[in-house]
Amino acid sequence: MAVLLTLFSVILYNYINFSLEKNIRNSLIKQANYLFAKYDNLEEALKTQQKLLNKTLKINADIIKAPESSYRPRYFKQIKKDNHYYLQAFFPYSFQQQRYLVLTTDITQQKHFQNEVFHSIILLNILTMGLIILYAFFLSKMLLSPIKFFSQKLEKMNENILEPIDLTKIPLEFRPLGASINQLVSRIKSFLLYKKELFVGAAHELKTPLAVIKTKAQVTLLKRKKSPELLESVIKDSIITVDDMNKIIESFLEFGRAEGAQFEKPIVLDLIAFLQKKVSEFSLLAESSNKKLLARLNPKQISIIIQPLLLSQILQNLIQNALRFTPEGGKVYIFSYVKDNKFIIKIRDEGGGIDENIDIFAPFKRSSNSKGAGLGLFLVKSAVDALGADIELKNRKDGKGCVATFSLLVEKSGS
Repeated sequence: MAVLLTLFSVILYNYINFSLEKNIRNSLIKQANYLFAKYDNLEEALKTQQKLLNKTLKINADIIKAPESSYRPRYFKQIKKDNHYYLQAFFPYSFQQQRYLVLTTDITQQKHFQNEVFHSIILLNILTMGLIILYAFFLSKMLLSPIKFFSQKLEKMNENILEPIDLTKIPLEFRPLGASINQLVSRIKSFLLYKKELFVGAAHELKTPLAVIKTKAQVTLLKRKKSPELLESVIKDSIITVDDMNKIIESFLEFGRAEGAQFEKPIVLDLIAFLQKKVSEFSLLAESSNKKLLARLNPKQISIIIQPLLLSQILQNLIQNALRFTPEGGKVYIFSYVKDNKFIIKIRDEGGGIDENIDIFAPFKRSSNSKGAGLGLFLVKSAVDALGADIELKNRKDGKGCVATFSLLVEKSGS
């Protein structure tokens, strides 16, 4: 800003000086042309008309001989004499005699005006720079105030105190940033809550079968003299219980892999080609259980930068759930389309629906007829959040199943 202001001042000052000097020079040229045209013998006329010229035209006129070997076309020269400034204009008068007509005019007033302009520009620059510094100071203070507010709020936050920021206490310009921070805080809060539920649920899910195994083992010791059939039954029940525990542990391992997938490097992926591949893979699984997997995918092609492993985990869980709860002879439908810069995938099944009164994405939340550990949809929600997408599960309006809607933000649609 200071450089631009200085540059502008220099240009302005030079322009004013150039304009003043140009006007004075043009005036002297016109006066010289007037004298050349009016008097046939200019040298004699100047001897008698000098006082008149000085009084009317404010000039002194004289005929002088040029210095030796320095005769040249018209030129101008400034001189200073007795604290006065003069501009002399030299006009060729006689080439043979090497003489000039010299017109001299007092430009002291113009010089004073130029000095006043120069001082005024300097003073204006100083005042402007002061105002700019004050404005920058108050502007930076105004901009830093909300940033300090955000910083103080974030410093006070921990996993036990995650409160949203009061947006009414910050300027309007910073409220979108505050809303984004509140959204992030909300996601972190939900994630921590789910993590706590996961740990508590894991302890509960593993503790119950262990208690059952322990009880049966103790009863078996008390009745070890009973029939071998009883011992065999107890061992078989224990194996089944261990298998159930293995399923829970496998779900934890899958959750760990899902967490690691969030650090996968994003790549450019054709979503339609990716979906077609998944449909082809799961169609075989559907046929093996006497079900059908049907798809209607639009547009023909759409590319996005995404982490394919996270997307695969989402689709795998959603399609597997849809096929698991759809009865034999039933159909699972997959639709895709673009709407409002979002790529939307809908997976519709013909199962018994879900309980919409519970948080279906929380860990260990499962329907009464589910045999899983209740971590599938929790993994889906974690992957969806990592992609910055949205997921929704709703019962169909006709009451004949459930619809999972996965929405992913895209910059532009394919063709």
